[in-house]
Amino acid sequence: MVLFLLVILAALVLGIIGFAVHGLFYLLIIGAVVLLADLIFGAIRFRHRGQRIAR
Repeated sequence: MVLFLLVILAALVLGIIGFAVHGLFYLLIIGAVVLLADLIFGAIRFRHRGQRIAR
């Protein structure tokens, strides 16, 4: 969970820097891609956590 939140924080920081600093628009794109990848990874991880096989 900590890694998930740290990656989201890093994506937000990259996005803010990419938006604020002229000429670093690619950081905004990288931040958006990292955020999307982290959200997809988190959704897959949380979805599979609840599906345990009962024996």
